[in-house]
Amino acid sequence: MLVNRLGGFVYAFLALYLTASRGFSAGQAGLVVALYGLGQTLAAPIGGVLADRIGRRATILLGTLGGATAMLQLGFATHTLHIILSVALLGLVGELYRPAVQASIADLVPPAERTRAFGYLYWGINLGWAFAASVAGLVAGWSFLGLFVADAVTTLIFGAIIFLRVPETRPHHATTARRGIRRDLLAPFRDGRLTGFLGIQFLVVLVFMQSPVALSLDMRAHGLSARTFGFLVALNGVLIVVFQPLGMRILGRAHSSNRALALAAVLTGVGFGVNGLAGGWPVYALSVALWSAGEIVFSSVVPAVIAELSPPSLRGGYQGVNNLSWGVATCAAPILGGAVLGHLGARVLWGGCAATGLVAAALHLGLPDRSKR
Repeated sequence: MLVNRLGGFVYAFLALYLTASRGFSAGQAGLVVALYGLGQTLAAPIGGVLADRIGRRATILLGTLGGATAMLQLGFATHTLHIILSVALLGLVGELYRPAVQASIADLVPPAERTRAFGYLYWGINLGWAFAASVAGLVAGWSFLGLFVADAVTTLIFGAIIFLRVPETRPHHATTARRGIRRDLLAPFRDGRLTGFLGIQFLVVLVFMQSPVALSLDMRAHGLSARTFGFLVALNGVLIVVFQPLGMRILGRAHSSNRALALAAVLTGVGFGVNGLAGGWPVYALSVALWSAGEIVFSSVVPAVIAELSPPSLRGGYQGVNNLSWGVATCAAPILGGAVLGHLGARVLWGGCAATGLVAAALHLGLPDRSKR
């Protein structure tokens, strides 16, 4: 995953590519990028079911080969309809691998170590992304097509590593289960423990995903430059790369996943709530530090809890539904945040974020704790 994310250029520069190189307006580019998010959201449950039915390894290979192919043909696409369809296809096939990766970790790692294992995965992804973000501007300045080619090459290298070095991890006793695809898709939604847990975490993600739109608009309204916003966004990645290993050691000794997730909800909610003070870039930097700490916690603990809740034969599907909830929250958060910011003002938005985080924390503490040991 580190290798894969080293070339994660395209999504960050997709809107710029569409407007600067292909003549799309800002509004059109936003709609096209939203299609990528829609494809990514649909890929979550589909990739999860494939991981359970054809295996983790096959699903990852299918996703990497399909994703690299979709990436290259998008880079060479010139017709408007071709570009639009290519973006949606890239979001769909390029994200099929993600539930399979998470299911593989659940297959291989005993429950007591899963929080650390998922923490390492998230750390590797962010380390690769930090490198990609630092060089993507240079590559784009040379050639937009270079972004697509580099992203496709690293995706293929990721697939080659899986093909050469990673065997199938799906438990043998889980391969005998053969239900209909529709039944596999719906099975996680019938698990009240899973849906209750994801419902609470959905509130946290709604708050967390205010950063791309509402936070940037609020910073601009308070006179912060685009360069300052870029610095604060980069601060989030730096904090994760530096402190995630320490967080993994602490979380690895934690005796309660509910308490850890309650802490993450408080840090996320209060972190965004601090923005209501409107005190310039130091206040925003404090905000980023707080919700980044929350991100370090829940990014490690949530997939470990999902793995604990899921039967071996449906680990991919359960992780896929978790990713689906993220996708829905990612789509809903900018709409909700923008509406509150526009009609009720920044103080109401950030106060609401703080209150939502505290409510989610209380709900997490009220769940039966399945991870005490």
